[in-house]
Amino acid sequence: MNIQERDKNAVWHPFTQLKTAPLPIAIVKGEGAYFYDDKGKRYIDGIASWWVNIHGHSHPYLAEKISEQLHTLEHAIFSGFTHEPAVQLAERLLKRLPENQSKIFYSDNGSTAVEVSLKMAFQYWSNRDIPRTKVIAFENAYHGDTFGGMSVGARNAFNLPFSKLLFDVIAIPVPVKGKEEEAIQAMKDALEHHDVSSFIFEPLVQGAGGMVMYSAEALDTLIQLCRDGQVITIADEVMTGFGRTGKFFASDHLQNKPDIICLSKGITGGVMPLGATSCAQFIYDAFLDDDKMKTFFHGHSYTANATACSAALASMDLFDLPEAFGNIERIKAKHEEFLAKIRSHSNLADARQLGTILAFEIRTGEQTHYLNSLAEHISEFFIERGIILRPLGNIVYVLPPYCISDEDLDYIYGAVEEFLNSL
Repeated sequence: MNIQERDKNAVWHPFTQLKTAPLPIAIVKGEGAYFYDDKGKRYIDGIASWWVNIHGHSHPYLAEKISEQLHTLEHAIFSGFTHEPAVQLAERLLKRLPENQSKIFYSDNGSTAVEVSLKMAFQYWSNRDIPRTKVIAFENAYHGDTFGGMSVGARNAFNLPFSKLLFDVIAIPVPVKGKEEEAIQAMKDALEHHDVSSFIFEPLVQGAGGMVMYSAEALDTLIQLCRDGQVITIADEVMTGFGRTGKFFASDHLQNKPDIICLSKGITGGVMPLGATSCAQFIYDAFLDDDKMKTFFHGHSYTANATACSAALASMDLFDLPEAFGNIERIKAKHEEFLAKIRSHSNLADARQLGTILAFEIRTGEQTHYLNSLAEHISEFFIERGIILRPLGNIVYVLPPYCISDEDLDYIYGAVEEFLNSL
């Protein structure tokens, strides 16, 4: 029995209708921007393995540092104890994060980093005996699959079975080009509710919502309105962090900095699960009290896992090398060049790019994005050509590891053109 058959007998895969899905491709090796399957076929990882991989697969420096850590301290309880990798990583993250960020709270994935941020915001007001429980969020948002994350996300196929169990939010339009004033007015209207605790957003790019992009200027205005109304602002940088938008964090594009920032995905270079939620000092201070009921009662068995922290530290080392942002700039320039070439294609409804993120919205007669019937055809087309591009319905995006070569980018671009011309 081969690995795919064994998988079918024992494994439940995410985001997959397993009654109709083909058998999964068995990956046996990763190297740089490539995967290799059990038949020896090579694939270009055009989406950084769900947006997590930064420096390439099986990076020798990451492997070396993780191995060293495993021979020293693999993990330790983090309540009442601490260790060097966690402290050093917090220090280094805070040097990279906006200056208003003061403390790092560790978790183990993006959804949980968001969950932590929401609980911080809710309890901030609770600890001050101020009844603020409403959240403002963008329409079309995706913030993960935990219950808080689902609640502040769009009501759609991701969470329909749980809709009656989710808390309500005030949804405002995304300030995409041409709709900035509509979003700003909606924010002003939302802030008339005096019980708003927080505003959560994916800065500049909505990932799973279809790589929807909007300007830093519009977001700056919305954050300032929240600041004027004493509403906590939360940036979900799970996807946009660690160079994806051309700067280290998407928040670096902003004049007005968020109060809380959620991190995961690229934090370890894509090799181990880790989440982190940073916050401004005034958030942290609201939990310091002689009353133990004002403690932040949240934690995980693997909080600040030493091995994952060592992976993140090794990834930060690689970011300190000049070639890291040199590669980001190179990919950005290549994307911009191809976007200019393809933008007016008759089969594109829209094309957009920010930093290393390039997205194409393919023109179809269907209104849905994620469940668009074209998605399966898109995946198969690129897999046949040795390219992994997992579409968001009719939206194809290229979001590669930073080590990808110009030749491989050109090969992907050529396949995109071939696909569009085949429609």
